[in-house]
Amino acid sequence: MAETLLLVDDDADLVRAVGDYFERLGYDVAREDTGEGGVATFQRLRPDVVILDLHLPDVGGLEVLERLRPQGAAVILLTGQGDIETAVRAMQLGAEHFLTKPVDMNHLAAATARVAEKVRLSRQNALLRARDHEGEGLDSLGVSPAMRELARQIQLLAASDRSTVLLAGESGTGKGWAARVVHHLSPRASGPFVEVNCGGLSATFLDSELFGHEKGAYTDAKERKQGLFELAEDGTIFLDEIGELAPELQPKLLKVLDTKTFRRLGGTREMTVNVRLIAATNRDLVHDVQVGRFREDLYYRLSVMPLRLPAVRDRSREDRLALLTRILQDLGPQMPGCPNACSAEALDRLLSAPWPGNVREMRNVLERGMILARGAPQIGVEHLPADLRKVGGGGGGGDRRHTAQTLAEVERQQIERALKFHGGNRTRAAQELGISRATLINKIKAYALNL
Repeated sequence: MAETLLLVDDDADLVRAVGDYFERLGYDVAREDTGEGGVATFQRLRPDVVILDLHLPDVGGLEVLERLRPQGAAVILLTGQGDIETAVRAMQLGAEHFLTKPVDMNHLAAATARVAEKVRLSRQNALLRARDHEGEGLDSLGVSPAMRELARQIQLLAASDRSTVLLAGESGTGKGWAARVVHHLSPRASGPFVEVNCGGLSATFLDSELFGHEKGAYTDAKERKQGLFELAEDGTIFLDEIGELAPELQPKLLKVLDTKTFRRLGGTREMTVNVRLIAATNRDLVHDVQVGRFREDLYYRLSVMPLRLPAVRDRSREDRLALLTRILQDLGPQMPGCPNACSAEALDRLLSAPWPGNVREMRNVLERGMILARGAPQIGVEHLPADLRKVGGGGGGGDRRHTAQTLAEVERQQIERALKFHGGNRTRAAQELGISRATLINKIKAYALNL
């Protein structure tokens, strides 16, 4: 993928010469002749490198630099005067290089290549740190082909950090979890993740929450307030229950997605934001569009690459096992003194349950079971809700060919079989199991597998 470059200079001849030169080197080049235009284009395109002139017709180059650096811009500053004091100030503000005109093209190309490589490595490191933070969570989606494909799509969406995301699925299927994973795996991972539920809020209150308001915009607006879109600058905003968004707010949201601009409630000044939007719904938005409850243009703007989170009952037994494992691992550190393992019979009941409340219900049941089993070595059937204790199968009256195994024993055997099949090759075994190589190595150590 070609590096991207933004030239901001009002010297048309220089912009043409430098732009053509870098295009011949394989860069994608954007051009602006004003500081304001440069800031707007940077926010829209997020180029790898900005080459910025110090003297612009509308805004000084140092002021533009001050505005771009907090947004992660890598800037090379050009000036027609070799002013040492200005150069020091530029470096203090975060400029990568300070070069004087007329600039040597080979020198400029070498400096730009170094900056582009630094940006690329920085982004890769941020992505790896984000994967260490959340990436292991993708393992909990399971090992079936359908869930592996879902994990792959989540990773693709995370990398494409300008695209909106629409997460669909029944209530409790983990849409909020998926939104956080997309954020933490994206180049925006170091930015804020702001979540708001669109259901149950009046249109005026939600307008104020999302976009802010000016003093006196309505009766209780005693002072100016920033909205959540402003607070999510350079990060992600997650709008849950987007299907409940009031009709009068839908055009305003569409404008933000199309132009990255909005006005505070009661305001006249256009605000510009650099925010990625993730939305979620348990409604049939296509039907809502057909009956006029949801704007068609907004629906298509949201559903660039929609993802559907399947209900727990529609997941394979192996996928449900992976989900149970993740929830127990998550709850363990939060509940000292409580077991985070299940007896074979309890595990069988849990894996066979229909889970109408999906992941949310499963988590609540496991948390309750851990509390009731405090001090015991594992969660037993007696620690499960009454409806699960009555389920046929498991230890009583079920398939007598069933061999009682704990969750850890099942996982250990699966890992051992995969490693043997692949001749001890950990990379291939990890791919088959649907987990990262680092996770596999940790589990080999935990289970003391000698293969």
